[in-house]
Amino acid sequence: MLNTELAEQPQTTEKGKRRWMYPIIRKGKFYNYRNWLSYIYLILFFAGPFLRINGEPLLLINVMERRFVLLGQVFWPQDFFLFVLAMLAFIVCIVFFTMAFGRIFCGWICPQTIFMEMVFRKIEIWIEGDAKYRRKLDEGPLSREKIVKKTAKHTIFVVLSFMIANTFLAYVIGSENLIKIATEPISQHIVGFISIWVFTVIFYLVYSRVRELVCTVICPYGRLQGVLTDKHTLMVAYNYKRGEPRGKLSRKDVTPKGDCVDCGLCVDVCPTGIDIRKGAQLECVNCTMCIDACNQVMEKIHRDLNLIGFYSEEMIEENKKPSFTSRMKAYSAIIVVLFGVLAYFIYQRQDVDVTVMRSAGMLYQEQPDNYISNIYNADIINKTNKIQNIKLVTDDPQVKIKYIQAPGALEKESATKAVFFLMLPAKSIRATKTDIKLKVVEQNKVLNTISTTFIGPYDED
Repeated sequence: MLNTELAEQPQTTEKGKRRWMYPIIRKGKFYNYRNWLSYIYLILFFAGPFLRINGEPLLLINVMERRFVLLGQVFWPQDFFLFVLAMLAFIVCIVFFTMAFGRIFCGWICPQTIFMEMVFRKIEIWIEGDAKYRRKLDEGPLSREKIVKKTAKHTIFVVLSFMIANTFLAYVIGSENLIKIATEPISQHIVGFISIWVFTVIFYLVYSRVRELVCTVICPYGRLQGVLTDKHTLMVAYNYKRGEPRGKLSRKDVTPKGDCVDCGLCVDVCPTGIDIRKGAQLECVNCTMCIDACNQVMEKIHRDLNLIGFYSEEMIEENKKPSFTSRMKAYSAIIVVLFGVLAYFIYQRQDVDVTVMRSAGMLYQEQPDNYISNIYNADIINKTNKIQNIKLVTDDPQVKIKYIQAPGALEKESATKAVFFLMLPAKSIRATKTDIKLKVVEQNKVLNTISTTFIGPYDED
């Protein structure tokens, strides 16, 4: 169970003020894994808006123009149910992984953690030094060294925040529009220019001042752990069965002790300032820094590794192996179903979407040569990034199509309307309502098939 009382103590001083964190860095196996993961993440993040698949970006979330792109596939408002389905599947995945592995998303994949610990923190250490030097610099008087180091650090922070803000905006408005904002006169893009600097200020404040408070106070995800985790959940935990009673190594003191030598290194490396030995806490983001630090100590004193490791309460208390519970199996089945349904709808999705409706309030019309006609309106959307010269055809030779407004050439990622008559010989009408299939064709290639209803006179007598 989560320890919600002890978790809050490291965040404030005795006077109730915020305790500034000075985590030290101890590189180990998990830290190196996170390093490589962060490199891949950062490359994809900054390159994403400029990479193209079939002429479309990897990801675009343009809410203002209601245009969404994922892995080169353009999604329109008509495809909004796919977006909802994808978000639902994503949320269920987060719930499942939290249930199985705790807050591991926060420590390994969350953009806040990656930028804070793998970019801004490294720059801060590079300029100001390790924890004790940073603390000394902050608490010391204003000096030339302090001015130079703080100015250099915050200048780099602002530049990085500006880069992140531009990249973030490129995911919203597209890289083409971002380049226009950067190269064309500011007067033509006032809103875009202001947006870039607003986001720059926000990112700068987050990574220079707010920092771990995003994870411990602002983000609601950590609060979900109390609901989602149980005794079967694997998370970063201290094996108190093996570690207690803790105490310093001493040749004189022969009192039996646990493996924990009470060095406090697990607290010193924690970016949120908690003591993992006090139990699972809301503030723990499963970054594994304490695991690497503790393993280095265990190696030096020739004890088994992973005094702090990935454990469930069940593993520590009952010495059991990790279990795949019924609840986890149920969520796994839900995830498979959701992604299966999503894949089916994406596979069935048409490049050209057509909606045909008979004109409201209009009955059939009598035409020359004993033909009966209905008038229809068609809304046609081209979801591709190329021009489509389309037309409507039918396999029934008796059905004639007479355009009032032909669809013609449809520009890429655009919509148009068509108005036309469907005409049938009166003698071929066998019911009041007749089903007719229409095909949307572009250079003899069928892009879509739709059905509509034809109304005509029919006397059963």
